[in-house]
Amino acid sequence: MRTKPGHRDEVAAILTSGADGLKAAGCHLYAVALDATDDVTIWVTEAWDSKEAHDASLQLPETRAAIAQAMPMLTGEFTSQETRIVGGLGV
Repeated sequence: MRTKPGHRDEVAAILTSGADGLKAAGCHLYAVALDATDDVTIWVTEAWDSKEAHDASLQLPETRAAIAQAMPMLTGEFTSQETRIVGGLGV
C-alpha cells in the first residue's frame, strides 16, 4: 500500500498496533514492512487459516477502527496477491 508523503511511519504504527488479536482470528503470520527504496510504500504479508477467516477479521471492531484511522493517510493504491502456502519456516 502507498501512503501520502510523511505518513508512512504513522500508518505502519496503526497497522502493527492491532496485531495481538489476529492470532485468535486465525492469522499465523502478520508482517508489516517498510519499502527500502521509497518512503511511501508499506508491504503487509499475512498467512491465514482461510480466506473466510481473513474476511471475518476485517469485520472486527478493532480492525475497522484501525482501517478508518489509516485511510485518510493512504493514496488508495493497493497491490495484493493471494497465494497458497505449501511449506516453509514459521508457517
